[in-house]
Amino acid sequence: MHARNLLSALVISGLVFAGSGQVMAGQDGQITEEDVIHAQQVWGEAIVAIGEAYTSQEDYEALAEEVIDRLYGYDEGSVLFKPTKAAEEQFRSSKEEALSYFVTGSVPEDHGFAIQPWSDVRFENDGIILDEDSALAMGNYYFTDANSGDEVKVEFTFGYFQDEDGDLRIRLHHSSLPYQPQH
Repeated sequence: MHARNLLSALVISGLVFAGSGQVMAGQDGQITEEDVIHAQQVWGEAIVAIGEAYTSQEDYEALAEEVIDRLYGYDEGSVLFKPTKAAEEQFRSSKEEALSYFVTGSVPEDHGFAIQPWSDVRFENDGIILDEDSALAMGNYYFTDANSGDEVKVEFTFGYFQDEDGDLRIRLHHSSLPYQPQH
């Protein structure tokens, strides 16, 4: 899938985007478990598409910026983002810092998580909590390395909110590698 076709390909594959490109919440205006699962699928496919754009020498940075604009709530207020591979600067409180994490940029330790590249992202939710116009999901997600085929398990917590247009956006994104006890 070419990066420039990400949104149209997602629509064709049955994923519903609003005219503005966000993931829509349920028709009655309340977020459902299906909405959250759908948002996770869209997010995973977007991460894969950014890596494919990078590999194909397309404008992966513009795609990553569009993904952040459409799926995260940086333009609506604060977003709490703790990326998986962040140590020196643990949090990404601005859109520019999130972009840096996904494709490199303003934060020196960032190596471009989304341009790894990954061939698949799958979510396994431990639980989803719904509260009309917001939702929390926690569990594990698995990233398949496009080069080796190895799968990396990562723990996540995502918090979603429904904006004034009814679009589902990420307000909280926490990822970490599982604890590895030293024997």
